[in-house]
Amino acid sequence: MPRRELITRLFQSIPTAERRSEGEEEIGVIRGIPIVFNSRTDLGWFDEEIDPHALDGADLSDVRLCLNHDTSYVYARSRRNNPRSTMRFDIQPDGMHIEADLAIGQSPRAADMYSAVEREDMTGMSFMFAVEDDEWTGLDTDHPYRRIKKISSVVEVSCVTFPAYEAASIEIDARCKE
Repeated sequence: MPRRELITRLFQSIPTAERRSEGEEEIGVIRGIPIVFNSRTDLGWFDEEIDPHALDGADLSDVRLCLNHDTSYVYARSRRNNPRSTMRFDIQPDGMHIEADLAIGQSPRAADMYSAVEREDMTGMSFMFAVEDDEWTGLDTDHPYRRIKKISSVVEVSCVTFPAYEAASIEIDARCKE
């Protein structure tokens, strides 16, 4: 088999990102859970857990997707959770689920992040938020416990190398793997 034909077949067998009809822009779709409810985590000097109603009434009007909380570059964004935003979210019983469209054909950074998620080198998520109400117990012990009862706002979610909550996850949209 000629080398050119072999290379063509090889590249045809590699899964590619979902393509959208927005011109020639290549979009890679990722899905994740940056905020998990009722999942206790050890943050070093205390344990923390987020109440399932913590996001009720929270300001989620402008949430950005970043990498490792570096807000100097935004990969996707949800404005009032508009279906046309490059990131959309849904609050479910287990937490906040996101779906983000990464411009992998136009942005080397987005392509790098998509590739790291696709290879499962990066599997965690996290979020930047403001707490309105929390409850502490065991403050007189070596390892207290904090329950976040009310989050006032979420301004950013991130694909992260080291997630605070192991249950927080990110992956390639299944449609992109086909």
